[in-house]
Amino acid sequence: MKLYFNYLLILFKSQMQYRASFWLLSLGQFFVPFSVFAGLYFLFERFGQIQGWSFYEVALSFGIIHMAFAISECFARGFDAFSSLVAGGDFDRLLVRPRSTVVQVMGSKFEFTRIGRLAQSLIVLVWAIASLPIEWTAVKIVTLLLMIVSGVFIFTGIFMLAATLCFWTIQGLEVANIFTDGGREMAQYPLNIYQKWVTRFFTFVIPFGCVNYLPLLHLLDKTEGSGIPYMLAPIAGILFLIPCLLVWQIGVRHYRSTGS
Repeated sequence: MKLYFNYLLILFKSQMQYRASFWLLSLGQFFVPFSVFAGLYFLFERFGQIQGWSFYEVALSFGIIHMAFAISECFARGFDAFSSLVAGGDFDRLLVRPRSTVVQVMGSKFEFTRIGRLAQSLIVLVWAIASLPIEWTAVKIVTLLLMIVSGVFIFTGIFMLAATLCFWTIQGLEVANIFTDGGREMAQYPLNIYQKWVTRFFTFVIPFGCVNYLPLLHLLDKTEGSGIPYMLAPIAGILFLIPCLLVWQIGVRHYRSTGS
C-alpha cells in the first residue's frame, strides 16, 4: 500500500500543476450530477411517491450510491483506462515489476477532479439525513458507512471485470458501461420498484441491492423481524471483490502481450 500511496501523491502533484484546470473540472463534476438529481426531484414533485418511497428516502439512496461511485471512479480509474496499457504494450512493464499488478494498475491513473461529484453526493446525503426522522444509533451509523464502502467495492470490482476483458479484446467494451454508469443510475432507486428478475439479478449476481435496498430498509425501520441480516447485507458487496480478483488473475495468466 506504500507503493499505492506513492502513486497517489505523484499523480496528485502532476494534476495540481494546472490548478485552474483542476478546479474548473472539479466544479463541472460538482454541477453535472445536479441535472440527474433535478430529474429525481421533479419526478417526485409530480407523482409524490414511488412504490411507497418518499423523495427524501430515495435521495438518501441517491447520495449513498453516487458517493460510492465517485470514490471508486477516483481511486480505481486505472482499471477503467486499462485498455490503453494493453493496446500500447505498457502492461508488459507492469508484469516484470515485483509488485501486484492490481496495485500498479490502480495506481496508474487517479481522477482527483471527482472530488466535485463527491461533494455533491455528500450534500444530498446530509440533506436527506437531516430531512428524515431516523433515530440514529451506533449500529445504524456503522450500517451507513458499510453501505458506502460496499458500493465502492462493487464499482471497483465491475471496473476490474471490464478491464479483464481487455486481455482478450484489447480495447475496452462499451457494454461494460451497462454495469458501471447503468448500475449507478439503477441503484439510486430502491430495487423493489423494478421487475423481480432485475431485483434478483442485482441482488444475487451484482449485489447492488445489498448496498442501497436491504440496508436502507434497516435505516428507515421498514424491516420485519430481526434487522441484523439487513444490517450485514453490505458485506456481500465487499465480498463481491473476491471473485473479481480471481477473474483478474485468470486474465493475467492468459495475457500474451500485444507484440509491440
